[in-house]
Amino acid sequence: MKVTAIVLDSVGLGYLPDAPSFGDEGADTLDHTVLKTGVALPHFARLGLGLVPGVHTLERIPSPQGGFGRMREVNPGKDTTTGHWEFVGIHLERPFRTFPEGFPEEFLWAWAERIGVKGWLLNRPYSGTEAIRHHGEAHLKTGYPIVYTSADSVFQVAAHVGVVPPEVLYHWCQVAREMLVGEYQVARVIARPFAGEPGAFYRLEALRKDFALEPPRNVLDVLKEGGLEVVGVGKIPDIYAHRGFTREVKTEDNADGLEKTLALMQEPFSGLLFVNLVDFDSKYGHRRNPQGYGEALAQVDHFLPRLLEALGPKDHLFLVSDHGNDPTFFGTDHTREYGMLLWVGPGVEGDLGTRETFADLGATWARLFGLSWEGPGTPIR
Repeated sequence: MKVTAIVLDSVGLGYLPDAPSFGDEGADTLDHTVLKTGVALPHFARLGLGLVPGVHTLERIPSPQGGFGRMREVNPGKDTTTGHWEFVGIHLERPFRTFPEGFPEEFLWAWAERIGVKGWLLNRPYSGTEAIRHHGEAHLKTGYPIVYTSADSVFQVAAHVGVVPPEVLYHWCQVAREMLVGEYQVARVIARPFAGEPGAFYRLEALRKDFALEPPRNVLDVLKEGGLEVVGVGKIPDIYAHRGFTREVKTEDNADGLEKTLALMQEPFSGLLFVNLVDFDSKYGHRRNPQGYGEALAQVDHFLPRLLEALGPKDHLFLVSDHGNDPTFFGTDHTREYGMLLWVGPGVEGDLGTRETFADLGATWARLFGLSWEGPGTPIR
């Protein structure tokens, strides 16, 4: 048996009850994107997405294929790590630290000394593309790393490949990862190589590298210890600091991720195929580009029949999301929303309800494989 779980990164289904405390009341990634663009998603509708509470823009199919519902995030945050960690049964007692005013200078000077540079640029919450546009030329002249963060718990470092080779940038980020613990602990350190000339800088997404905080024991460990294959596709292994996987598969974009997922679904192994499709979030949500977001949804919708045809008689397919990133909302940050839950598998049909935690997903995987998981989460079926 193979379980394929695809995270449609940031495709939220409307704001959570606690969204006002995050400044996200009114956010609704899916509905607002469909309303703004008029995109048709007939295959998602056939899986029951139009029947999920709060979804008002898709056709309500009376007898959908599989089960449909939504998930409530309980972890205190709205970023990649909080959502994905909760999927696999990790509940956080307190949020990861964020740095809305930038990182303390005492940390940055200590870091600069360790990596052998004499300064840095920026150091505040910023759009990644704007960071290199506004500070890339100064970086070329000085060689100083461009340091920035966001509303997420993240330390990001951008450097031009003609000035700082990627391996050097990765070393800088590894040093930062080792230092960003204790009172300065962040969920992720991200290397952001870029290229181009002033006025035409561009990020090299294929060379991006994440250095995540290692998670505690979780469902992925249980599956791997149970002798199952656990294959991470896209940025999934990075999010879990490469813990709990038997194989890792890199992807270039959503299209490449879908094709590689399809090929892996057709391989003869038993275990979990865990996929992240990041373009929704990185290319369109943060850029507040509803047209691109809608086209990305349509791309996956068009591909869905091929995924469904690849399912074996005992296989399962989950389509989920980890947070929102409403491209019609103000700002450029994630939005606190319900997560999607669509499940196609033997004997699965009807309303799966509103799950009280994302952790129900990992608990369900463990049950499907007949393994014991004693952490957070309640199996869905």
